[in-house]
Amino acid sequence: MWRSLQLQSTAKFILALRLSSILFLFLFLFSSHSSCHGYSVKAHIFTYAGCSQEKYQANAPFEGNLNSFLTSVISSSSQASYNSFAIGNGSSTPPEGTIYGLYQCRGDLKTTDCSKCIENCVNQISLVCPYSLGASLQLEGCYLRYEHIDFLNKLDTSLRYKKCSKAVSNDIEFFRRRDDVLSDLQAATGFRVSASGLVEGYAQCLGDLSAADCSSCLADAVGKLKTLCGSAAAADVFLAQCYARYWASGYYSSSSDSSREDRVGKSVAIIVGAVAGLAVLIVVLSFCRKAMG
Repeated sequence: MWRSLQLQSTAKFILALRLSSILFLFLFLFSSHSSCHGYSVKAHIFTYAGCSQEKYQANAPFEGNLNSFLTSVISSSSQASYNSFAIGNGSSTPPEGTIYGLYQCRGDLKTTDCSKCIENCVNQISLVCPYSLGASLQLEGCYLRYEHIDFLNKLDTSLRYKKCSKAVSNDIEFFRRRDDVLSDLQAATGFRVSASGLVEGYAQCLGDLSAADCSSCLADAVGKLKTLCGSAAAADVFLAQCYARYWASGYYSSSSDSSREDRVGKSVAIIVGAVAGLAVLIVVLSFCRKAMG
């Protein structure tokens, strides 16, 4: 009798290990597919994120409103490339439960690509900024931000992210073309693409800015591109409510894109792997507990 119970326990334990192995394989394939799956213009590639130091407690009013906000964002992104929200700002909601937020896709994205990009934002922002009362996440093709204080329709040109390539040698023609592109981008009132010779670029303001504020924001962004990145062959500057970028044609070769995507893929894989590992551990311990009696 005891021998039989031992064999049954052993068989159950082996079954648990086999199931956990299958689950590990499934999660590995899923994370690999998620990190390698791409759609046009690679809009899902991570650029930067910002998280507030202030945190909210689980099951607090803010958490419920945040979930409502994220659900609304996903729904809205299938219809529009920009939208803003104010949730829980009525008299019945405590001030700490109020949430203000917005999302925006790059102006040249199709609606389907915009929606996919925003879904990626929504899926990542809680992992990158857990329990934060304020967070922002910029992917290559879209942007998502929320706060517990009202920031909508208020000009903010604070620097959020910059990236500068190696400097170009004394190429007078390049700098002339670059300045032509940046001058054109500075005049944008929404999303604008510009090119001059072998230099290309684009810029965009958030949808809540007026034309005057957009021009002011882009002037600041262009100024920072020149002062912070100097003679770089390619440069990106993201301010709180606008961004501007330029590059020499051919600079973003397939090899540099692949390298950048590999780094992002590894980062996502680490996050997914940690979550998956915890889930598998729980499953294995549950099976083992049942198997042992």
